[in-house]
Amino acid sequence: MVLQIAITTHHEHSSPTVSFPNLLLEWDRHPGNARNWSTFRKVYTIAIVSVIGFVSTIATSMYSPGHQDVAREFGVSETMAMLPLSFYALGLAFGPMLGSPMSETFGRKIVYLSTIPAFAMFILGSGLSKSIASLCVCRFFAGFFAAPGVSIATATIADTVAPDGRGVPLAIYFTMPFVGSLLGPVIGGLVSEWKGWRWTQWTTLFFAATAFPLLGFVHESYRGVLLQRIAKREGIGSSEHSKKLSNSLRAFFTKTVSRPVHMLFTEPIVGFVCLYCSFQFALLYTFIVGMPYVFSHTYGFSAMQQSLSFLGLTIGAILAGITLVIMDYYVYQSIHRRFRVATPNGFFPPEHRLYPAMLGSCLLPIGLFFFAWTARSDVTWVVSLLAQCVTMLGSILAYVSVNMYMLDTYGPLYGASAAGASSLARYVLTACFPLFTLHMYKSLGTNWTASLLGFCTLAMAPIPLVFWKWGARLRARSCYEMEL
Repeated sequence: MVLQIAITTHHEHSSPTVSFPNLLLEWDRHPGNARNWSTFRKVYTIAIVSVIGFVSTIATSMYSPGHQDVAREFGVSETMAMLPLSFYALGLAFGPMLGSPMSETFGRKIVYLSTIPAFAMFILGSGLSKSIASLCVCRFFAGFFAAPGVSIATATIADTVAPDGRGVPLAIYFTMPFVGSLLGPVIGGLVSEWKGWRWTQWTTLFFAATAFPLLGFVHESYRGVLLQRIAKREGIGSSEHSKKLSNSLRAFFTKTVSRPVHMLFTEPIVGFVCLYCSFQFALLYTFIVGMPYVFSHTYGFSAMQQSLSFLGLTIGAILAGITLVIMDYYVYQSIHRRFRVATPNGFFPPEHRLYPAMLGSCLLPIGLFFFAWTARSDVTWVVSLLAQCVTMLGSILAYVSVNMYMLDTYGPLYGASAAGASSLARYVLTACFPLFTLHMYKSLGTNWTASLLGFCTLAMAPIPLVFWKWGARLRARSCYEMEL
């Protein structure tokens, strides 16, 4: 996208329009560019958006341990009591369809500041609900308003960090939703055991209330909005932003709102990333819902001991974050440095982001089959935790790596919409899995349930290799230009 900017100079007898050629050409060195912020401001921004992602996802799973209390209080089945978890996930699915394009129209910060308070209000409503219907509605809208904070965080990081330096920030950010989802049942189990299910919502509200004030110190980072502000402040006319309000609104609803869905079905890279990552995240929720059942029936764990069943998954998530940072430094950055020496002004292919994914796609089915056939009463539960650790390590390596690849492909210009498409697919599938996970474990048993999931991940394992081999061709066919 090329933003045409002109400046009008007024003389005594004429008002010629003179083009302003330097603003965009000098944008890489302009102090208003988010990539030229101080190190402290960049670190603070990345830390806060990561915290928002953590809060948004911990709210999903923290409800799960209290669903039996909800079933008893409202007189519904356990499957019905799982609906509020699924409705929250559905809200996370549809929220980015509005929030992501809004961030590309009005800026990132206004989306953060407007959605997080709404999220907190609906979490409050969830805790005050008097029926399963009102609980489902409040949880849906809580997820809807939490979603933009998750989906646009990757675009915010792309705004502030150049492609070659995104590895560590994105590794930290993408790991946070997994850690949040895994800590949710641990905290929720303790809280619901002591105080009841409503306190899972109050605890979530405390997290949100702590994080929100910190957003006030986050600066706007989106290039389009920053250029518009500079143009207005310096008296520069912009043909891109001088449209009438009606034209802007029409463009917003006809193009930007539909863009995530359009990218999902027309961009092969987005489609395959969404397929792979949505199953990875849904797999996480098969563990969140199923592990208390497996460890209580296989090893006789009490309600308090069931929190231990998430220890292996949590350790795997932490190890994945460490592995991603190490691989970025010793593999990606090393290759990037050699490439820059040989080709100083060349285009560095985003396919080099896929090394962790190719490793993770092998570890993931291994971990699942390992868990499937060692989760037995005659094998110590420590082995099951180790298998879960390997599974989560492989899952996050693959998930984070292919998301980095997609972001490097579409950049900050269309990155938020691509992330919105990913969130749509990811959370729709996540909303479905909790409704049948327990039935699957009860009907097939732990061995064949985990094996079935293992076969699914084995079938999808070649996806990173497909990107590695044919990624350049897929990018060449894209109707969305690559923007670094």
